[in-house]
Amino acid sequence: MAALKYAGMDDTDSEDELPPGWEERSTKDGWVYYAYHEEMKTQWEHPKTGKKKRCAGALPYGWEQETDDKGQIFYIDHINKRTTYFDPRQAFTIEDMQVKPKRYDGNTTALEVLHDRDLSDKVVVITGANSGIGFETARSFALHGAHVILACRNQSRGIKAVSLITEEWRKARVEAMTLDLASLRSVREFAEIFKARKLPLHILVCNAAVCTQPWSLTEDGLESTFQICHLGHFYLVELLQDVLRHSAPARVVVVSSESHRFTDLVDSCGKVELSLLSPPQKEYWSMLAYNRAKLCNILFSNELHRRMSPHGVTCNALHPGNMMYTSIHRSWWLMTLLFTFARPFTKSMLDVVHPRVKHDRSDALVTLQDRGFLCSLRPSAPVHSVQLKRVLTWTQR
Repeated sequence: MAALKYAGMDDTDSEDELPPGWEERSTKDGWVYYAYHEEMKTQWEHPKTGKKKRCAGALPYGWEQETDDKGQIFYIDHINKRTTYFDPRQAFTIEDMQVKPKRYDGNTTALEVLHDRDLSDKVVVITGANSGIGFETARSFALHGAHVILACRNQSRGIKAVSLITEEWRKARVEAMTLDLASLRSVREFAEIFKARKLPLHILVCNAAVCTQPWSLTEDGLESTFQICHLGHFYLVELLQDVLRHSAPARVVVVSSESHRFTDLVDSCGKVELSLLSPPQKEYWSMLAYNRAKLCNILFSNELHRRMSPHGVTCNALHPGNMMYTSIHRSWWLMTLLFTFARPFTKSMLDVVHPRVKHDRSDALVTLQDRGFLCSLRPSAPVHSVQLKRVLTWTQR
C-alpha cells in the first residue's frame, strides 16, 4: 500500500535480535519493554545490549491504538482491515537518548521529510498544482493523509492530476478546484466556494507562476506576469486570512525565486518605480517582470508574517532550486532548450519539493518564525530595502 510504503512500513529493522523466549512489546505511550515468557518477567532493557528504546513518531496514517478487555494494547490497520498486537512503530525504535534534529540537504526528497507523519487532520490548498513541483507537493501531502485541494486554472488538467494521485493510493483525499489567478473575479469565487464549505485551512502554498511569456493584460487590466505570480496570490491570502487565523496553527508558503535579486524597482535616486510592476508593452521584458514579481512575493511574505504570526499563522517565502525542468518556461523556446540541456545536472522534482514540505510540517511553526526567505544564500539587498518595504506594503493594505 502506497501510504504505508511512504510512511516507512516497507522497511524492517533486524538490529538487536532477541534471544529465544523473549518478546518485544510497547506501552501505550510508546516505550519499549521486553517480556521473557519462560520466567514470566518483563524489563525495560534489551536482554542482550542493555539499551532502552522507545517508538519514534506517531502511528502511521491509517493506524489506531486500542485496548482490549484484558487491558492489552492492540493496533488496528484501517486501510488493510486487520488487527495486530505488534506496534508498527517498533520497526523504527530509537535509543532512549536525546534525539538530534534531522538534517536535510539538496538530495532529500519530500517523502523523506514527511516520513512517519500523519497529516490526516490537515487541509492543504496548493495553487498551480496540476503539474511540476506543485503537483509533487500535492502528491506528497496526499500520500500522508492530508486533504489536498489542487487550485488550478485548467479544471481538466486538475482532474487528471487528481486521478494520478488516486491511482497511486485510492483513498487519498484530493480534489481539484478552479482558480485562475489572472482573474480577480475567479480568485474571489474560489475563496467564496472554499469558505462556504466550512473547511479549515492549515497550509496554503502559493506556488502558481508564469515566466518568459509575451506581454499581455489580464481582464483586470494588469500585466499578466505580475498578477499571476504575485497580485492574485496576495488577493487570495487576503480573502482567506480569517480562515487561516481560525485554523491556527497554520502557515502560508510563498514560492519565490533567487532571481528576485535582479530587479530595478528602485532607481539611482532611491525612488521606487511602482509603474514597473505593470509596465506597458514597449517597456516589458519577461524576465525582469518575473524577477519583480518574485521580489514582491518575499516582501509580501515578510509583512504577512509580521501581521499574522501573533494569530498563530506563520509565513515564509522560499527558493525551490535553479534551472528546474518544469512547464513554467513553456512560453519561450530558447528557455525550454536551455532548461532541457541543464536537466541532467539539476535536482529531481522530488528533491525540489522538499524545502516547501519541510516548512509545512507541523513541527516547523516555531523554528521558522524569524526567517523570511529560505535559501542557502545570503538575503539580498532589495529584500531589506526600507523604502521598498514602506511603499509596497503600504500599497498592499
